[in-house]
Amino acid sequence: MQNIKVDNLNIAEKREVISLLNDLNPFISSRFSPDETEALKKAMRNGMQTSVRAHNSKGLPTAILTLRTALCFAQAIEPDHDILLAIGIYPILKSGMTDILAVRREWGEGVAGLLTGMEAVDKFSNKNNAVNQDNFRGLMLALADDIRVIIIMIVRNLVLMRSINHHPDEQWVRDVSFEANFLYAQLAHRLGLYKIKGELEDLSLKYTNREIYTQIAHKLNETKRSREAYIKSFIDPVKNKLEAAGLKFDIKGRTKSISSIWNKMKKQKVDLQGIYDLFAIRVIIDTPREKEKSDCWRAYPIVADMYTAN
Repeated sequence: MQNIKVDNLNIAEKREVISLLNDLNPFISSRFSPDETEALKKAMRNGMQTSVRAHNSKGLPTAILTLRTALCFAQAIEPDHDILLAIGIYPILKSGMTDILAVRREWGEGVAGLLTGMEAVDKFSNKNNAVNQDNFRGLMLALADDIRVIIIMIVRNLVLMRSINHHPDEQWVRDVSFEANFLYAQLAHRLGLYKIKGELEDLSLKYTNREIYTQIAHKLNETKRSREAYIKSFIDPVKNKLEAAGLKFDIKGRTKSISSIWNKMKKQKVDLQGIYDLFAIRVIIDTPREKEKSDCWRAYPIVADMYTAN
């Protein structure tokens, strides 16, 4: 993906495009044939050189958002061949520089199907966010024949949310944040994309209640070292007991997200110091499918014997 000429972007944007292309190159080169790489490069070059499409209606650079989305998907989920193609081609399709028939001929039915689903879902994005979200979620799922379309839209929304900090159109930012929190974060949760869910909820809180977000983030940062030490002291004895039982596992600890903490503060009517469950500890058992249930029940009483459930 080297040597794509980028016009109509400022110097900083051009540098980011080059950096993103370099980061994407290992994923592209290992999954695309030389002919596919050249064809995609040509399509993206033509799209980037079209002045009226260098930035979207909100002033965000289309090429950068597209490349960030592809890289985010490759790094956070799985660098799927057809999905990376669909992400790269979508803005070119939206601009009218190609159509579904041409995509189907050049890239195949799989990519064309993903793009058709993305177009269908995109028509309703940011239009129904003030009304029934359950209906909107059902509509999106009904429109997307391929679950990968929904995952692409979740990742696209995450990249958009990362890109709109201090955007001058405050009402639009609030609308996007509402949609991220009540639609995409919930879909991410249902699909098991918990890290993405947490980040979407945190960014939504940041853009809709920056003062609260900053207060909690500042307090968490102040106590980061002591919290990390506490989590380690909690995990170590559990780890020793599980190892002694002969279980093969991975154990992880983390501080709960800022939005989760804020929800607990509101629900329990306490400040940050009054929240007892600031931490989440997860034990992942590595075991054959037929032994999953029995090994989990071997691990559970070990933890229950060490700590009292509330």
